[in-house]
Amino acid sequence: MRILIIEDNIELCKYTKKSLEQEGFSVDISFSGKDGEEKAYVNEYDIILLDLNLPDKDGLEIIKFLRTANIQTPVIMITARAEISDRALGLDSGADDYLVKPFDLVELKSRIHAVVRRFQGRTNPLIQIDKLIVNPLTRQAKYSQKSIPLSVKEFDILEVIATRYPAVVSGEEITEHIFDETYDPFSSSLRVHIMRLRNKLFEASGKEVLKTMRGKGYYLCLK
Repeated sequence: MRILIIEDNIELCKYTKKSLEQEGFSVDISFSGKDGEEKAYVNEYDIILLDLNLPDKDGLEIIKFLRTANIQTPVIMITARAEISDRALGLDSGADDYLVKPFDLVELKSRIHAVVRRFQGRTNPLIQIDKLIVNPLTRQAKYSQKSIPLSVKEFDILEVIATRYPAVVSGEEITEHIFDETYDPFSSSLRVHIMRLRNKLFEASGKEVLKTMRGKGYYLCLK
C-alpha cells in the first residue's frame, strides 16, 4: 500500500514515515501544501494523510482541489484542531476520516486499513478468493489454511492483484501501489518479485495461481 504524508512538521513527518514503513507501507512525504498537492494529483496513492495547518496552502483547500479534480484517493486529515466544527468541516470538504494530534500509531494504522477497505467496497478485513486468504492487517497469506511465506514486496503485489480480482492488473498499476517515488522504472525488481511470488503460490497450491496475460498484466486464477 502506498501512502502520501503531507505534513510541515518535519520531525513528525519523518517519524510517521519510518513507523509506517516498518509496518510494510511504501511512503512518500511532502513538507508543504503545494508540493503535496502536486504529488497527490500526479501519482496514484492508496491513501493520503493530510495536515490541515500548512504554511503555504491550507489542508482544506487541498482536499477541495483534489475532489474538484476528481481525485478520489481516500484522505485522512490529521490536525491539532480538535473542535467538532473543524472535524465536520474537514469531512464535509471531502475527507474520509479525521485524526487529532497527538495520535497513536496503532490507531493510525487501523484507520488507514479501515478507510482503504471502505474505499475498495469491502467490509471484511480479509480478502478471500476460493482457498486463498490474504490478510492486509497481519500481512499474511494462506492457501487451504497453509501459510505462504512472502517477502514484503511479494505480499504487496499479491494484495494489489487480489484486491482487484478477477481483473487483470498491469505492471504499471502494481508499481504505482507498492513502490515509493524513489523507485527506478527501468529496474527489473517487479519482474523478480512476481516470479518469486508465482513460485510460492504454486508450491502452496500445486497449480499456477498467478498468471500473465501478455501485454496486459497479471491476474489470479483460482477456480
